[in-house]
Amino acid sequence: MKRRPLPAAAAAVAALSLLLTACGGSDDDTKSEDKINGADSAKPSPSPSESAAERPEIELPDDAKNVFEDWETGDPKKDAVLADSAESVNAVDDAIFRGVKESDALSFYNSGTALADSVDYIERWVDDKDTWVGTARYRDQKVSFNDDGSAVVIYCIDQSNAFIKDGRTGKVDKSSSSNDAYALTSTRLVENDKGVWQTVEVEAKRGAAECLP
Repeated sequence: MKRRPLPAAAAAVAALSLLLTACGGSDDDTKSEDKINGADSAKPSPSPSESAAERPEIELPDDAKNVFEDWETGDPKKDAVLADSAESVNAVDDAIFRGVKESDALSFYNSGTALADSVDYIERWVDDKDTWVGTARYRDQKVSFNDDGSAVVIYCIDQSNAFIKDGRTGKVDKSSSSNDAYALTSTRLVENDKGVWQTVEVEAKRGAAECLP
């Protein structure tokens, strides 16, 4: 089944386990009680840091939606991290839909290896002229902070209702779902001098038992 791959998904298990270990001391053990139903919003509320920098505009098509379930904790610092983490995801998809390999939003919310991986990932979509339709859900988030001040966000992705649209034919591939539609993802973020939590590393494991329905 052809399905949208995640950046750095290949051979990421070892690195992912290291990030998961770093997150072991998180005091945020809150999970969505209903993994799929009752999404809080398609986009998190603006983070407290948003007043510190002019944010690039990101708008996905009406037929494609990233839903971030329970993406607010009530803790201002964690919520700022989560808001910028969500925009990192949206910036990648925004570039895909606009058919560009790089954008202001992409480099605004990503840097380091995460930015390089995202550019490579987007390039494959743009070269194939593909996009996607449907809904991708981001859930079961956990946030923790490392001693160096960086943040780690771990979450599950459910792409079982997101389908590739062939840019040449307009045909949507709605093949039956598989475990590859679910992924356990871990990201590391660093706050820059503008108060933006930039994603600097992304690791993902397809078909992870923790994220299967």
